[in-house]
Amino acid sequence: MTDASDSAERRVRHEWSDVADTATPEPYVTGIGWETPLGNSVDDVWKQLLEGKSGIADTPSEIPVRSPLAAMVPTVPVSADPHLRQQELAVRAAQAALADAGIPPDGPDTELILGTSYAGNLDDPDVPSLYDWARRTADQIGFPGTPLCVTTACSAGSDAVLMGAELIRSGRREVCVCVGVDVVTAAKRLGHSLLGTMSAEALRAFDTRHNGMVLGEGAGVLVLESAAHARRRSARVHAVLRGAGSANDAAGMTAPDPSGRSVCLAVERALTGSGLSTDDIAVVSAHGTGTPVNDAVEATSLRALFGAGQRGPVVYGTKGALGHSLGACGTIEAITLIKALTDREVPAVQGLKTPMEDFPLPLPVGAPSPVPPGSGLSLTLGFGGFNTALLFSVPGGDDD
Repeated sequence: MTDASDSAERRVRHEWSDVADTATPEPYVTGIGWETPLGNSVDDVWKQLLEGKSGIADTPSEIPVRSPLAAMVPTVPVSADPHLRQQELAVRAAQAALADAGIPPDGPDTELILGTSYAGNLDDPDVPSLYDWARRTADQIGFPGTPLCVTTACSAGSDAVLMGAELIRSGRREVCVCVGVDVVTAAKRLGHSLLGTMSAEALRAFDTRHNGMVLGEGAGVLVLESAAHARRRSARVHAVLRGAGSANDAAGMTAPDPSGRSVCLAVERALTGSGLSTDDIAVVSAHGTGTPVNDAVEATSLRALFGAGQRGPVVYGTKGALGHSLGACGTIEAITLIKALTDREVPAVQGLKTPMEDFPLPLPVGAPSPVPPGSGLSLTLGFGGFNTALLFSVPGGDDD
């Protein structure tokens, strides 16, 4: 790990000249930060994931629910109001990402984009506005404008990044602070109990024993900058967002289209104009919820995109360790993908012992797996058919 970490540090803290001459409208990721059930240090949490640690534990519920398990952020009291818990997670992660980027929250060309599923609104039928939490969060971060809020179920965090990328590419903003955040609440646990989507045992993505997901919570933040803005201040670059695409399968309120066509379309849109093809993708961060329906759709989609065989990209997922954090998972998993591309290693899929017979691509079972040079793809599949794909490269990743 020492040699790999030193090499990764050299690649991330590269000289600006390595990327400054690339005349591209692609946004650069110059700041990252998160709050997770395993902690808030990006490097430390990533190390724990590689070591096979998990933040999932027995979590008492006020009402009878299908699963006693959840992945909670330990630094935010469970007893606090869910709106305030969510606000606190978003603020902490945003402040960490802004500090990492070296950017103030009140710049004239900065936009704040907040993505979530339902915040605490399912638990509070009398909430006067679904937007109030976003305004309070912006005030606490120190953002003086009117924040944008994205609510597209489990793809909300990824869609916040997609929106930020489009604002930068269009020239409307120079900096976008893209937040995905969500909290575990009693109403969400009850709702997923009624839907039958939760496992009472473990989240085993892509395993023959998969029988449901485990709820989690957290926040992930990516600071995106235009190339010109980053160049002017000689910013450190974590990654380049090469493409972003989304599609909706419109198949049902909760059940996805089993054909996976919409997932493939989201990936194809992310690839369009990126200068990359599926052959350039070395690693995929899968949605990997551990429900039989979701796992089957992802397997079908990945086969259609990449074919089948051991030469395809390695596929991994982190929900078995961090839980399914709903609207936060897109940004949290994008950060893990950047770390995977930088370190060229992915953690084993927690709970995976016997992969599904029809899964088409390599999966890390029981131990971390190396990642060859190339780019990375992050997939999120949300209720209602909201499917989003984010495509990243890292400086020195040899993807061109």
